[in-house]
Amino acid sequence: MQMIDEAAASDLRPLLYGSSGRIRWGLMFLVVFVGLCAAAAHFGGSLAGFVETPAAEPADSPVGPPPVDRASLTEIHWMQQKTSDDIAELNRQIDAQRQDLRGILDQITVLTSRIESLQPPAPAPSAPSVTSSPAQAASSPAKKRIERSKPQGPVSVGGAPVIAGQTGEP
Repeated sequence: MQMIDEAAASDLRPLLYGSSGRIRWGLMFLVVFVGLCAAAAHFGGSLAGFVETPAAEPADSPVGPPPVDRASLTEIHWMQQKTSDDIAELNRQIDAQRQDLRGILDQITVLTSRIESLQPPAPAPSAPSVTSSPAQAASSPAKKRIERSKPQGPVSVGGAPVIAGQTGEP
């Protein structure tokens, strides 16, 4: 029996000494936890005055926006639909005008080709066979200016058309 008492005594000592440290930590944790709860309750109660809670609506009222907002939303939806329809109509008109313009452009192209086919070919300008020196080329514009003569026949000074049979004096 003595052995059993010694064995039991030896097992109890580490448990008693070790548990006192655990108990201290447990009590400290409990004190901190209670302090935090008290602080939260204090600040939570004072914050409740700052935070406004929405007033409870009567059970009879329908869930959703008020009638004024519903009317505004309905009007906005109607305007969006009308605008969408107007834009679609404008796009159809623009497409129709583009088709008309393409048809007109095709007609202009056909008429231009017909006009060009009816005109006689222009004579090719003949190149002068005589080669001129640079000195002659520089003097030729001056000669052309000098060589210009006065027009023969009736001349219109005021911009009125001149008939070939009239004379210059009345």
